[in-house]
Amino acid sequence: MKKLKVAVVGATGAVGEVMLAVLAERRFPATEVVALASERSAGNEVAFGDDELLVQDLAGFDPAGVDIALFSAGGSVSKEYAPRFAAAGAVVIDNSSAFRQDPDVPLVVAEVNPQALRQRPRGIIANPNCSTMQMMVALAPLHRAAGIERINVSTYQSVSGTGRRALEELGRQTAGLLNFHSAEPEVYPVQIAFNVIPHGGDFLDNGYTTEEMKLVWETRRILGDESIAVNATVVRVPVFYGHSEAVWIQTREPLGAARARELLRAAPGVEVVDEPVPGGYPTPVTHASGRDPVYVGRIREDLSQARALNLWIVADNIRKGAALNAVQLAELVAAEA
Repeated sequence: MKKLKVAVVGATGAVGEVMLAVLAERRFPATEVVALASERSAGNEVAFGDDELLVQDLAGFDPAGVDIALFSAGGSVSKEYAPRFAAAGAVVIDNSSAFRQDPDVPLVVAEVNPQALRQRPRGIIANPNCSTMQMMVALAPLHRAAGIERINVSTYQSVSGTGRRALEELGRQTAGLLNFHSAEPEVYPVQIAFNVIPHGGDFLDNGYTTEEMKLVWETRRILGDESIAVNATVVRVPVFYGHSEAVWIQTREPLGAARARELLRAAPGVEVVDEPVPGGYPTPVTHASGRDPVYVGRIREDLSQARALNLWIVADNIRKGAALNAVQLAELVAAEA
């Protein structure tokens, strides 16, 4: 691979910090890594392997000479700055929702549709939503084998998906309640500690939320099949890191649980944890947090519908759901150079 200059935009955020860690761990072929954030964070330092990087102000940074820019600073920042970096010659890999529905921006999961990133007329590649990401890694091999006709998914999403303030809110509320204090919500509309909230994103006219519709739109786009029927319910749970999903699929051709396990065990990025004993299944804390794979368990045939399976899918939403995939895509871009 050619040695490249890499910029990480949003380097002080939860995802940006993990992007830097993954770049260092995987020894990405970079001549220089630049950490960028808002003026408020400029002048601070962030970890990059055994080194520290000085955070620079994004607004005053000249993108000329940057080969790859990893963005994780929110949709409004991406809309303003990603086209500027692309115009200056960088390939932008964006973790926000700003470009996911743009037909000129490929929406790519490294293990599922890496060929899609070759066509990027705007110079931008989009990372899917973290919940879609882990579901696609697990479902793509089943779709290729038997054709998925219908998906029902309920997600159990950790607070880290909302950002650092949500992590702090869960910690603060938990400590307060254990000390017999009240839990005042600031980030979420109601208390998150010791609670579950069936709400993610903004409500739409159809009664679903934006987080739920992302699972619909992005699944069809990544798998390249607009006929797949997808129904989603998003739930926020009092877990710090790691999203879980109860997924029901119906396939066009018979598949069966045993064959599904074989396909998943052979699939890149997947680890099957599926023993019918207590603890023989993946959870965010015991398996996913801080690790790369997408874990799949509770694989079983539906009792009420033909050609249908149930699965339990767990992954670290910050690591695999955002940072790792972005770096994997950057590696694919670097291999082109």
